[in-house]
Amino acid sequence: MHADELATDASLVRRLLAAQFPQWVDLPIEPVRSAGTDNALYRLGDDMVVRLPRIRWAAGQPELEHNWLPRLAPLLPLDVPVPLATGVPAEGFPWRWSICPWVDGENATLDRIVDVRETATSLGEFVAALHRIDPTGGPATSRGVPLAQRERVMRESIAQLDDTFDVEAVTAAWDEALEAPVWDGPPVWLHGDLQSGNLLAVGGRLSAVIDWGCLGVGDPACDAMPAWTYFTADTRDAFRAALAVDEATWARGRGWALSVGVIAFPYYVRTNPVLAGIGRRAIDEALGDRASRR
Repeated sequence: MHADELATDASLVRRLLAAQFPQWVDLPIEPVRSAGTDNALYRLGDDMVVRLPRIRWAAGQPELEHNWLPRLAPLLPLDVPVPLATGVPAEGFPWRWSICPWVDGENATLDRIVDVRETATSLGEFVAALHRIDPTGGPATSRGVPLAQRERVMRESIAQLDDTFDVEAVTAAWDEALEAPVWDGPPVWLHGDLQSGNLLAVGGRLSAVIDWGCLGVGDPACDAMPAWTYFTADTRDAFRAALAVDEATWARGRGWALSVGVIAFPYYVRTNPVLAGIGRRAIDEALGDRASRR
């Protein structure tokens, strides 16, 4: 997926375990198929997973999750996988890596959900609970910055959309998002990447939130993104009601969804159809929402 990503395999995982966590070295190791872009996953036995960053920008994620998820997880209403151990660079692998619990469930795509409105409420309550946690000492995250800081990469990505989307409409929607008042309140804790690949369901109901690599504190707007990256016009009102954000934050959230979609689509369209599809959906929903309000 990335020009400069690292290649990994089960043999590397076995060597890392032998050197650092020999108590687990004899367990079965199986690669996990995933549309995720930051980490290569290897199931370890029945109840663990090894996560190896595959790209430099993800190299800080194991330490980030190790430091903060044990503090946040007990305060949240859905399951969050707290790392069991964190490894150090070795065996030619240059970054820290992690061993996490294997969380049962399947990706919570809407076709697998029994009651989408119930899920919208559940996810909104989860985000609201996360935003209420004391952010003191929390690290900054690129997903918590003002939208204007994404201006250059957005214009570059819009230029790559070609004839796939209405570029004029995308540009107008982005310009409108930039006009929303900036966040002037205290920073809040953010997940930063709440899309279906990072949500799990059991029995058709939302059960867990995984992959906290964008974790940090900042503007709450980016965690409103599921309204457009995940839900549709007939259910996003339930998400908003549980989230209880003001109009400006909602508008910035729409801008975040649009920007993530616009940047992801051309980057992944040839290498990761799942993420390209999420990007397409975010663009379509954001544009459709804008059109319905005009």
